[in-house]
Amino acid sequence: MKNPYLISTKVYLRPLEREDAPVVAAWFNDPEIRRMIRRQQPINLLAEEDYIAKANQSEHDLVLGIAVKETDRLIGAAGLHGIDFKNRHAMFGISIGVKEEWGRGYGTAATVLVLQHAFETLNLNRIWLHVYEDNDRGIKVYEKIGFQKEGVLRQDNYRDGRYWNTITMAMLREEWMAKK
Repeated sequence: MKNPYLISTKVYLRPLEREDAPVVAAWFNDPEIRRMIRRQQPINLLAEEDYIAKANQSEHDLVLGIAVKETDRLIGAAGLHGIDFKNRHAMFGISIGVKEEWGRGYGTAATVLVLQHAFETLNLNRIWLHVYEDNDRGIKVYEKIGFQKEGVLRQDNYRDGRYWNTITMAMLREEWMAKK
């Protein structure tokens, strides 16, 4: 394992490094991956290096690479954004950038690691996320883990020639602890 921060049986999460920028930028420029994230502008190497540097210095963001434990291969990124230590909440985000690894449980394992860290180490009370209505795989994973649907941002996202709804989901610390 290369600089592991959070570890499960399938994956480990580690800080992203500058040398990861070419791989990560390629993921987020892939049309199939880009359609499930908010960013629609192309990402170049310099912008990704800058993002990684800023994220690693931020007190209010935790951005980690997802690596397969067995191979050390970096396959995605996950983290907490806009951590609010007063109100004890943050937004969760995840993307598996290596499409051959989709459906193998790595995203679920990484999500559980981040939630465990958020609730049990950072003492946060609420983790929320936005997911597009057509991201059936993501919604299924979030519901399986215990996220609750809280609302719908109607026609919030325009892509593929039409408007799509964005679903807001969240999990509370008490719900996390009840599942343990």
